[in-house]
Amino acid sequence: MSKQEDQNDFSREAEGGRTGLAAEFMDFLKHNKKWWLLPILLAMVAVGVLIALGATGAAPFIYPLF
Repeated sequence: MSKQEDQNDFSREAEGGRTGLAAEFMDFLKHNKKWWLLPILLAMVAVGVLIALGATGAAPFIYPLF
């Protein structure tokens, strides 16, 4: 490719819309075939939610579940 074509490609990509963190992560999983990371991430999110809820008024309702 010529230098002009490279600049056109760069400017076209720069003008495009930005993707969010979740969309970028899903794109990473899809293109790099790292699907085994998804259950680990979901487990970490679930633990984080439980920790956050444990520090709130919802704690007495969560503890009987375990």
